[in-house]
Amino acid sequence: MTADCGAQRRGGSGATEHWAPGSHILWRYRENAGAGFHICRPVTVVRDDADLLAVWLAPGTECVRPVLADGTPIHQEPLESRYTKPRAARRDRWFGTGVLKLAQPGRPWSVWLFWESGWRFKNWYVNLEEPLARWAGGVDSEDHFLDVVVYPDRGWDWRDEDEFAEAQRVGLMDAGTAAGVREAGRQAVEVVRAWGTPFSDGWEHWRPDPAWKVPSLPDDWDRTPAHLSS
Repeated sequence: MTADCGAQRRGGSGATEHWAPGSHILWRYRENAGAGFHICRPVTVVRDDADLLAVWLAPGTECVRPVLADGTPIHQEPLESRYTKPRAARRDRWFGTGVLKLAQPGRPWSVWLFWESGWRFKNWYVNLEEPLARWAGGVDSEDHFLDVVVYPDRGWDWRDEDEFAEAQRVGLMDAGTAAGVREAGRQAVEVVRAWGTPFSDGWEHWRPDPAWKVPSLPDDWDRTPAHLSS
């Protein structure tokens, strides 16, 4: 793995403890029906400790995203066939403004912050997913389709409920898993209603270090590692 993890600290067992700010790691998602990876985003560590992993996805970063086998973007495909047609993974660039991603250990979601141009804060986005699994080169998860968008006025809405339902219909998620995902979403909403961490922590005012370089996408981005901790 060629991700720049030289700044990370390791414990005596060799397992990753925490990455130092400025380290480059990979944030990846596994396929929902398969063992491989179909999303990979090189990111820069902002903070990593026992309470929080915060990373910055910079504009222009080369990433990997899923497309249909013929190259059609996923969201251009009608919902009824979106999850049944063959897919491929494609290298692409992250266009638009960057994204700050915040993940608390063990929680089945991460919180993403989006800005408009000129650093005008747009919204938080609660991405429901498996708790992140750490390894030497980064973190891995599996997306759970359903999400929650949170607005600056503290209002919120469910997002992608149609995709969540379709994933169940085509067998990408069984009823028990879906019930767990919905419950995780409700728990996240309770954090929003209480205006708890990380929403109350002022991250919308954070800015990246201008000296940071955009991380590169390694050739072996889809390597399957032995996870060192979870």
